[in-house]
Amino acid sequence: MAPIGPYKLVTVNTAPDRARRLIGRVVEDVKDKYTINHAGNADNIEQVRGVVEEHKPDVLFTASMWTPEEAAKIIAIAKEIVPDVKTFSLPQGLQVNKGPDAVVEYIEEHLPSLLG
Repeated sequence: MAPIGPYKLVTVNTAPDRARRLIGRVVEDVKDKYTINHAGNADNIEQVRGVVEEHKPDVLFTASMWTPEEAAKIIAIAKEIVPDVKTFSLPQGLQVNKGPDAVVEYIEEHLPSLLG
């Protein structure tokens, strides 16, 4: 069966290189099920509107450095521009407390329910 997608993904992460590395691992791990293209990253909340307007993503991930309130603000901005964007917020502190492998596992575990 062919992979589902392609999905255009935007991340919101203050460490863009780390975001690219981690998403690269996820993309590689799930390529038999999903085609995901990491289109861009907003380094801060102020950049979200511009990045979402530029890339019109299908999916937006908020990284684990954001509080639930900040993640909600980021998602609200994205949905103003792309109302049906699928969104996914990593639990606050996941990267710091459990490391990058835990982040990759968490995303991969939740992708089927996010992408259907």
